[in-house]
Amino acid sequence: MRINRFIALATGVSRRAADKLADAGEILVNGRKIRVGQEVTEADRVTWRGKRLKLPEEFQTILLNKPVGYVSSRSGQGSSTIYKLLPAMYHELKPVGRLDKNSSGLLLLTNDGVLTHQLSHPSSHKMKCYEIILDKPLKSPDWFQITKHGVLLDDGISKFDLQWQGKDGKHWKATLYEGRNRQIRRTFAKQGYEVTKLHRTIFGDYVLGGLPSGKYKIV
Repeated sequence: MRINRFIALATGVSRRAADKLADAGEILVNGRKIRVGQEVTEADRVTWRGKRLKLPEEFQTILLNKPVGYVSSRSGQGSSTIYKLLPAMYHELKPVGRLDKNSSGLLLLTNDGVLTHQLSHPSSHKMKCYEIILDKPLKSPDWFQITKHGVLLDDGISKFDLQWQGKDGKHWKATLYEGRNRQIRRTFAKQGYEVTKLHRTIFGDYVLGGLPSGKYKIV
């Protein structure tokens, strides 16, 4: 297989990131710098900063219903991490996109670098759906601004679909096709609202369904 795919599968980075590692001379094949488009097999010794890279023996992907209060990383920095909810056999899996500490819902973890790239790269335009609750009813002009014109954030215009959930004007379903850091929270904050609940229910082809909070399933 091509070297960038091998690196992606072995490390979980994207193929573009793998190409950057190769261009920087950090990847060696049998002790030599690699060539563009080089093909490798499992018999070749591929190393990154002196550590040998190996393909996973078996790809695994699980879907976790992340509770509020858990961080999507190995280092909790004083907080509980999602890995406390998982058996040790899944501790090598990496999150595909993250949910912040105060958000909950569907979180995928995998050792499949190609799947990670397919789901997280901006060009994939994978649908993500969230149930959200605001601290106060959303005014019609603000709904129009977010869904039709967009809100200017530090990293560009943020625009996504909002469907009223028929309660008190605080409950909404948000659907978007990009995944910028804390995008929903920042968008509402710019309009003067606080998101008090953010719960992801759909990510691409994956649906949370009735999976209980804190539980996981193999997908």
